[in-house]
Amino acid sequence: MIVAGEASGDLHAAALATALQERHPGLRLTGMGGARMARAGVEMFERTDSTAVMGFVEVLRTIPHHLSLLRALRRRLESGSVSVLVAIDYPGFNLRLAERAHAAGVPVLYYIAPQVWAWGAGRLPKMARIITRAAVILPFEEALLRAHGIDATFVGHPLLDRAGQMPSRAAARQALRLPDEATVLALFPGSRQQEIDRHLDDFVRTAQVLQGRHPGLEVVVATAPGVTVPAGRCPFRQVTESSLSVLRAADAAMCKSGTTTLEAAVAGCPLVVAYRTSAWTHAIARRLVRIPHIGLVNVVAGREVAREFVQEALVPSRVAEALSPLLDHGSPERARLERDLADVRDKLGTPGASARVADLVASLVR
Repeated sequence: MIVAGEASGDLHAAALATALQERHPGLRLTGMGGARMARAGVEMFERTDSTAVMGFVEVLRTIPHHLSLLRALRRRLESGSVSVLVAIDYPGFNLRLAERAHAAGVPVLYYIAPQVWAWGAGRLPKMARIITRAAVILPFEEALLRAHGIDATFVGHPLLDRAGQMPSRAAARQALRLPDEATVLALFPGSRQQEIDRHLDDFVRTAQVLQGRHPGLEVVVATAPGVTVPAGRCPFRQVTESSLSVLRAADAAMCKSGTTTLEAAVAGCPLVVAYRTSAWTHAIARRLVRIPHIGLVNVVAGREVAREFVQEALVPSRVAEALSPLLDHGSPERARLERDLADVRDKLGTPGASARVADLVASLVR
């Protein structure tokens, strides 16, 4: 049983399913996730393409549905038909599911473990009790989890598997119908509808300020399946190509915090990080989160390499001021950030995460 609750988890679950089928074709895979898992041959018992939300307050309205799901999955786990549970990210739900699997005697492999280094360190004793193995994707997580009694293995970051198929800058621009000589800014306002709703106006205004400073600047907005970017609020072309391809084509990017910031590092695209959430969620997060940065690229670096603009600091004129030198290939700011992004890329390990996780899963199958 493979359980992923949002778009990024669905992507990693699909790659894992493919690797499992290549190595162990006799395994029957069932799961909860999105379209990619279904295309990879997982028998889906629940689709979650449009249910993922972020924020302490925003998640409250999804509780009744998740409780119903937990009851249904517990019955499956207790039926004796599940050999191993693979929980992928989505900790609010998956830790509860892992607890039920443990009680039913089903081994649990947690892939992309809860970010206890950021907040929720109190979860560690429970994780040590209910998780059989953990496959972690950030270099510092293995030692942290092992120090708390969790059998953790650093498998490398799964986006490196996709990086091998990254196009050249010229090929990416050709695919996106962008002129070779143009200066290009990519906007990544989010992969969830609530992120789009909160970020879009500030992202668009930032790009418009930059167009005033850089005549001829081309702007593209990267969109994800299942989200709507209102044309009336966005005068720029929207593209649905792979985020790595868009980043390869761009000279710089404005990204919401999250995996996209690591994708920018892998693609070698200078960036700034921007994020806004509800006032209540932000107030709660300020009391719970223990790290100084929210962008994963900065978390991996251990310092702020990409400028961050969070909540009231997300002011278009200020963001444009930070982005402007990154659009200039001769600026010292761009050269410094390119070196820092290369260091982050090196810390992410080597390709082959899905294959390594597949081997860990196979070792647990009863």
